Amino acid sequence: MHARTDLDASAKSEDSVYSAIRSPIAVLLAALVLLALLLTFTIPQPIGPMFWDHYLYLDAANRLQDGQIPSVNFFAPVGALGYYLFAALQAVFPNGHPLLLASWSLLIVTGPLIGLVTLDMQKRSRTLAYAVLLPFLLYSILPFNTGDFYPYPGSDGFGIYNRQVCQLLYVLAAALIYVRNPRILVTVVAGAMTALFFVKVTGTVAGLILCLTAFVAGRMRLRDATAAALAFFAALALVELSLGAVSAYIGDILALLDVNDGILLTRLLQAASLNAGLLLPAGLLCLVLLLTGLSGLSASLRNAYRQRSIIAISKVFDQNFVWLGAFVVAGILFESQNTGSQAFIFLYPLLLKITLDCIAHGGSWTRTITISLLASAAALPPMTVIAQKSARAWIGAANNITIESRNLKTMGAVNVRPILALRAERMRDIYISEPGAFEALAKAGELPSFLLYSDFDFQTGWLTNVDDAIDALRAYEQSNGIRFDTIFNIDFANPFPWLMDRHAPKHVAIGADPFRAIPPPDQDVRAAVTAVDIALVPTCPTTNVNRALLALYLPSLEASHTRIKLTRCYDAFVRSGLRAGEAATGS
Repeated sequence: MHARTDLDASAKSEDSVYSAIRSPIAVLLAALVLLALLLTFTIPQPIGPMFWDHYLYLDAANRLQDGQIPSVNFFAPVGALGYYLFAALQAVFPNGHPLLLASWSLLIVTGPLIGLVTLDMQKRSRTLAYAVLLPFLLYSILPFNTGDFYPYPGSDGFGIYNRQVCQLLYVLAAALIYVRNPRILVTVVAGAMTALFFVKVTGTVAGLILCLTAFVAGRMRLRDATAAALAFFAALALVELSLGAVSAYIGDILALLDVNDGILLTRLLQAASLNAGLLLPAGLLCLVLLLTGLSGLSASLRNAYRQRSIIAISKVFDQNFVWLGAFVVAGILFESQNTGSQAFIFLYPLLLKITLDCIAHGGSWTRTITISLLASAAALPPMTVIAQKSARAWIGAANNITIESRNLKTMGAVNVRPILALRAERMRDIYISEPGAFEALAKAGELPSFLLYSDFDFQTGWLTNVDDAIDALRAYEQSNGIRFDTIFNIDFANPFPWLMDRHAPKHVAIGADPFRAIPPPDQDVRAAVTAVDIALVPTCPTTNVNRALLALYLPSLEASHTRIKLTRCYDAFVRSGLRAGEAATGS
């Protein structure tokens, strides 16, 4: 008898272990462990359009190590959370590729949050929990955007913070729709909204629309909404009191709005047109839900009029077409400010619920099939696009060649098609031998190519130029007995301080786009630029963008620095005090 009892207990224990291994939480943990293992290696990435965008994280991590605070010590067009998460992950995994570190760093936040959502869901339906978790892992692990900005396959090294916002909105949407435990709901909502604010403020606006929809629909009680809001504002107050970063961040946002004044309508239309393939079925689905739910809506309105209670009124708003319409509006508002994103992925948890509701509540087969098809047409494109882009980039990289470098650390772990590597060399030679044509284009306000910064040959050549410039900087220092402690690159990205273990100037903006992301230099910026030991000016090729950047900073350099030819592709402004030191040492 005792033996039989022991066998039953052992069988139950084995079943419990097997059930735990098969649980969605176990899959999430396994995925996080696998990513951590991958980050212990430097995995080369195929170069892609606007690849240099993720170099901003290297610049930011170097500034953070120096004690600089985003928005307080330098202008930042987005929130600081992504930079801090990247710096933390890089400290643990110094061999990790910067693109993967930047893309996966948000899992430090979203991993626990989606874990809470999954934990609540799997108590009711393990299958449903998997259905929400697996797409989230797809979007979080594969570092690609849903939109195409170049015909050739390559890594999407740009729009990372936009992708991160979309992943946070996905977690938030899943919590608002599926979580039933009030404590878990409050925790996830407060955590996601706080993270959204400190990643990109427009994400907070989109998240607020999602939360308001859940609140008026009665899915989130006033007590829970209040608790989440208090936690959100408490986090902001803590950051403000300790660092002064919230008010500084808001100041940067206002300055950014001033630079981009008057283009919101254009960007709203652009966001809608870029995502029309997804928005059309979503819009049709919203219309179908409205037309087929008119009787239920009318009954809810009559009931709300008779009872005049909060519960009855919330039933009016707890309609699938209301939820979908609000989510679409939130997505369009967010995507209006983006170049590169995982657009509208947060619709998926809602579209899944709409489909399941339709099947569960019965009705005509025509209605069920129509709603299911439209929901699938809106939910599947982001998944298939990202899966296809990742396959094209990584499988196609089998024939790529590695870009040779001496000074680029993990930043140089990239590869490119041989024909594009050859083109990069040839174009670089032409930039050097025929500068007049490119200077004329720059004066006319034109780039040599409309997609210059997406061209793989430009991104490849830019890395080679940086590599050569570091050799030249070290040679110059050695021959003149000096050291450039502060290095400023008058270009979109400034990886030089990180690559050379030096310092970036304070107050100077990160991510230098003179037409969209840099306010006019104030007194602090001008003083910081005047004090830099060396400022670099790329010349392969001269562009209208670099001319505009140089025009911003040249008044701060002319009197205090001397311009030299550092390499065939870089001029440099050397601080005159350093040159006087050279003379004193006999150089």
